[in-house]
Amino acid sequence: MNSVRPSEFDTAVARPALVDPFGRAISYLRVSVTDRCDFRCVYCMAENMSFLPKADVLSLEELDRLCSAFVARGVRKMRLTGGEPLVRRGIMTLVASLSRLLQSGDLDELTLTTNGSQLTKYAAELAAHGVRRINVSLDTLDADKFRAITRWGELDKVLAGIDAAQAAGLKIKINAVALKDVNEDEIAKLIEWAHGRGMDLTLIEVMPLGEIGEGRLEQYLPLSMVRARLAERYTLEDLDYRTGGPARYVRVAETGGKLGFITPMTHNFCESCNRVRVTCTGTLYMCLGQEDAADLRKPLRASESNELLFAAIDEAIGRKPKGHDFIIDRRHKRPALARHMSVTGG
Repeated sequence: MNSVRPSEFDTAVARPALVDPFGRAISYLRVSVTDRCDFRCVYCMAENMSFLPKADVLSLEELDRLCSAFVARGVRKMRLTGGEPLVRRGIMTLVASLSRLLQSGDLDELTLTTNGSQLTKYAAELAAHGVRRINVSLDTLDADKFRAITRWGELDKVLAGIDAAQAAGLKIKINAVALKDVNEDEIAKLIEWAHGRGMDLTLIEVMPLGEIGEGRLEQYLPLSMVRARLAERYTLEDLDYRTGGPARYVRVAETGGKLGFITPMTHNFCESCNRVRVTCTGTLYMCLGQEDAADLRKPLRASESNELLFAAIDEAIGRKPKGHDFIIDRRHKRPALARHMSVTGG
């Protein structure tokens, strides 16, 4: 794979950092490398998904150039997402190329969110390319329940992947979506399991993205309620800890581990948002909870120079909103946004 020429990147470094209309510096980029996934989680995808044609998806070379352009403008942390990023053919070529930005000091961290299914194959290689920590999505430790939630997934493969990642020296954070009447009775078990293995755990509220053939009202479990229940069982100490994402953390005194809460529905976490997302088609979303977006694929493909690309990024960041407007539409039972989470990237 041809990476961005060093001269292009070095020239771009002198450019000003990206700052939105509310004075927030954009230092964190989440990049979806594919809309495809080997699971069909009930809160994320419909069972029979239609995926994008190959021509619409950025090549690995284009993804590399796009990521490098954002780093040149001040992005210090990058997370690869999907779909499931590790099912993208040749994905390690991209990780290897981006690792040069870690080695040069232009990028502080390259991370990954994964369902864990491919970690036995790729964990050691990720670590070798400078990835130090990853997020693994895992909502239950019950094999039958896991199959029901993911529709296609096998829990044993994910647990083996976590073993492989820890053996490779990767620090793992477990992400669990809180699902009413599905895993709410298992949250304490997940906490003790994760903390017992030296892993932090973050709980996430269901987000109203995309038609999935399931009722979000039936899935939605407010984390304010979950926290209140946990506080009856554990001592929760508020922390000023941040990883760059939207989670608010507590320490569980009884386990010594950290527990995060991501609450897009019950608490708008936008005031300090430093993040933007790019889809695998090169669409830039300035906010996960808004439809406003910018096409970066067109300027990327229009010129070998990055001038048009930088201009498009600048214009888009100038429209970044103050916050999102997530609601669960109780009257019409429809998502707040039509696009699926797998399209935008986790």
